[in-house]
Amino acid sequence: MLKILTLQGRDLTPDDIETVRSLLLLHPGWSRRRVSIALAEEWNWRTLSGQLKDMAARSLLLKLEERGLIQLPPRRSSGGRQIPVLPSVPAPTVALPTSLASLMPLSFVPIRPGTEASSRFRAYLSIYHYLGYSGPVGQNLGYLVCDREGRDLACVLFGAAAWKTAPRDLFVGWNESQRKAGLPFVVNNSRFLILPWVQVPHLASHVLGRVLRRLPRDWQDKYQQPLFLVETFVEKERFAGTCYRAANWICVGETQGRSRQDRDRTLQVPVKTVYLFPLHRDFRRRLCC
Repeated sequence: MLKILTLQGRDLTPDDIETVRSLLLLHPGWSRRRVSIALAEEWNWRTLSGQLKDMAARSLLLKLEERGLIQLPPRRSSGGRQIPVLPSVPAPTVALPTSLASLMPLSFVPIRPGTEASSRFRAYLSIYHYLGYSGPVGQNLGYLVCDREGRDLACVLFGAAAWKTAPRDLFVGWNESQRKAGLPFVVNNSRFLILPWVQVPHLASHVLGRVLRRLPRDWQDKYQQPLFLVETFVEKERFAGTCYRAANWICVGETQGRSRQDRDRTLQVPVKTVYLFPLHRDFRRRLCC
């Protein structure tokens, strides 16, 4: 019986794994990045907009190595992504207003590589978000939220949806093949940070509401791909999810406290509450077609 291994949403046969081994054997001097690009090209692994999924290929290679199926070339210390860290990010010397109205209108600055806003965005998340941040992977869209005076208030990041999560999948009502086809139209709110010195009631729910009104248009402009649903995972023991509820996100259940990398079902991870926000009134039909 042919043994299939599913990684990064892709079913791998023994022949596929042999293709990876042959690629590594034929090009021993290639960097991990070059191997990832070549593998994505070999499989014509692309997003719906035609973008090469080399970062997904990179993750797949790492998972194959973790399982002892391949050996990747050594990491190159001179290459890779450098995480910008601000020398210091003190609280403002001038106190921020304490009411939401006094901050209005807010601006949502889309994050573009190489800009000053991008450097601050990445530094804020790496320093102040409890999950940290090592830079974007795959399709992503981030916003730096500022007040009327241009002062930074919050960071919001969206990226690829989770491959499987029972509460979401039951809520949408799709089968296996529908889920595989529909996932590109779902996006994950992977990071949300109100800067620690910003203590303004109702700001978080207001930011969530505002950003979702522009997200589908910005995602379409960037990737030529529509969005129909947004998801997020809130660590239950750490947060109550109040701002998501206030912004009309729907709580659909909890994760089982197991990592998606846990093949033996023994590795416990924090339980997370799953919240969803439909971006289209007919989202189920569009995701299940």
